[in-house]
Parts: sequence; structure tokens; C-alpha cells
Amino acid sequence: MDLSYILNELGEERDQYFNSVSPPIMQSSNFTFNTVNDFREALSDEFEATLYSRGQNPTLNILRQKLAALDGAEDALVFSSGIAAISIPVLALLKQGDNVISVRNPYSWTVKLFDHLLPKYGINTTFVDGTDTAYITKVIQPNTRLIYLESPNTFSYELQDLAAVAAIARQHGIITMIDNSYCTPLYQQPIQLGVDLVAQSATKYIGGHSDVVAGVVTGSKTLIKRIFEQEFLNIGAALSPHSAWLLIRGLRTLPLRLGRSFETTKQVVAWLKQQPQVDKVLWPFDADFKQSELARRQMSGCGGLFSFTLKNSTWQHIESFCDSLQHILMAVSWGGHESLVIPAIAGVKPADYETSNDRHQLIRMYIGLEDAGYLIDDIKQAFKKVSF
Repeated sequence: MDLSYILNELGEERDQYFNSVSPPIMQSSNFTFNTVNDFREALSDEFEATLYSRGQNPTLNILRQKLAALDGAEDALVFSSGIAAISIPVLALLKQGDNVISVRNPYSWTVKLFDHLLPKYGINTTFVDGTDTAYITKVIQPNTRLIYLESPNTFSYELQDLAAVAAIARQHGIITMIDNSYCTPLYQQPIQLGVDLVAQSATKYIGGHSDVVAGVVTGSKTLIKRIFEQEFLNIGAALSPHSAWLLIRGLRTLPLRLGRSFETTKQVVAWLKQQPQVDKVLWPFDADFKQSELARRQMSGCGGLFSFTLKNSTWQHIESFCDSLQHILMAVSWGGHESLVIPAIAGVKPADYETSNDRHQLIRMYIGLEDAGYLIDDIKQAFKKVSF
């Protein structure tokens, strides 16, 4: 399906709403029926019916069609946050006594899901180095039901060989799921590589304007319906119609925004690598990145998220550098118009900081839509303010 068609036309029945270019926001909690039989049929299969906006809503359904098509999936569900798009499917797929294999260092709230929430229900998790595909095979147990991936992750950017892991999972009858927030469907197509479910924080690139929190999961209609009929409806983490409309708006410009961020990041990364204050830069499409060959094989682009370390990596130097930035904002998330920085030390107590811990030293930066020179000048002035 052509990308331009997906973003601008798919699911949009304009002749049904006054030929409006922009789809309507169906801000209705519930929907009426002309007969008791029609009502009965809707109650019997809410997955196929427009009954109550906790389940199906016309504005959300336009968005779902687009997101599924972008991933090459049969169907999609949208949620009120990215972590809901991860947690609810995982809860739907697992039961007491099951085992999950997860890559190390996924999103922090995913770690909390596996370490704190799932054990309450008798579900345990085995964390593995996802770069070692053979080791994943070794740790599969008879009760392993899910292999959870995040490639790249969003601080140190370790990748997994998605096709190889998906093939292993299929051989053992195990479902695979990935957080694809880093790449979006434009730069990585996990379903085409054999992964069963693809989750994203739509808050990031899909929304693109830092004004909506949302999540999405795509996959086969069978799996999506399984998630919808129990945990999705029961937990009720539904996206509002207005938020869905904002995401449709964001999708219109996704290729332009993502491409701009990618190209500017190339320039900023190349400049940073030449600076005497910088020790190393981690970005999957950098030629010096240890998995750059795999990145280029399964990703068509890289986006604007990277990390770097300073040669003088004391707590004080990292904090002083980040505090000295004037235009690159300090905040979580990424994918909007604004460039952002978040040092790993923001989540580490001073007494726990270890100069020998590489992850503690990381400074993550997201490149938005500003000019490369503007951002480089900001980093330059911050370097000058810090005594190296």
C-alpha cells in the first residue's frame, strides 16, 4: 500500500462527513441502535461493533487502519499511553506459571512491569543479552510463552537480529513482541521480519508535537482480538477521540519530520565525534557503532536519538554540561519538534554514581527539527562553560 495513500486517505470516508479534508472527532461516549436485535448483536461482539468508546470509536478506527497498514499488520489497537500498549498485551498473553524472556535494558516502565507487576501473578522473567541470539535459545523453558524485544533500545541502542529471534520463537511456539518506538514503521518493519506484535509509544514520532500521550500495538487480527476482548476492555486504557485525531494529524507529516531529524542527527553526530571533550558517541547508523551492519540490514533509517559520553565523566561535569545548554531542552521522551537532552545521572542518586559504570555516564540527546548549526552552537557554548 502506498505510503501517501495510507497517511492521507486510508480509512477516511470523506463523503460520509461533508467532504471534510480533516476527519471528524467523534466525541461521543456511546452509540445508538434502531432495534433490540441490532443492540444484541453489538453486545455479543464488541470487537466488530461501535457500541461504547472504551472499545470502538469511528475516529480511533481511522487511526487504527493507518497504523496497521504502516506496519504491514492485519489490525491495530490504540491505547492511552505507550506503556499501556506494552502492559495490556503482555497481561493478555500470559497466565500464572508462565515465563517471559526479555532483552536487558528495555524502557524503564517495561522493567517495572516484568520485575514488579508480573511476579504478583506468578509470572517470571529471564533477562538476556539480546545481541547473543544463540543464548536466547539456551534459556528457553517449557513454560516460556513470550520473547520480548526492544531494538534498538533507547539509551545504549543494543539491537537484536529480529528475523533470527522470530524464527527461533516460531520453532518453539512462542509469541514475539517488540517495542519499535525508536524506529517507527517507516524505518523498521518487525512484522515483515517475523515478529508477532509490534508496540510503539505514539507519544513520540507518531504524534510529533509533544501534545499527546498514546500507544499502539499491531499484529494479526487473531492476537489483536484476543487482547481487545479481555484485558483491553477490562483495564479500560482507551485513547480519547481527540487524541486519536491529533495522531492522525501527526501522521500526515511523519515522513518529513522523521527524515529531517535523521539528516540533522547525521551532522550533529559527525561534529560531536570530532570534539576533544567527547569520549564516544552511540548511534546505530554511525560506522563505528558495534552493530552498525545489523542496524543497516534491518533498519532503513535511524531517527534522531543518540547518546554520548564525556572524556571527563565526573558527576559534576556531566551535570554542568547539561545545565549549561540554552536551547536544547532537558526533558524525557523524544519525537517532537524540539531537541532534548536527558543524562543518565538524572535517574541516579549522587551516592550511587559509579565512574566505572558506562550506563551512568550516558548523555542521551534527541535531535528535533531545528537547524544543525543552531544545535551545534548550543553544545559549543555549553562545552565552553564547563572546565575540561
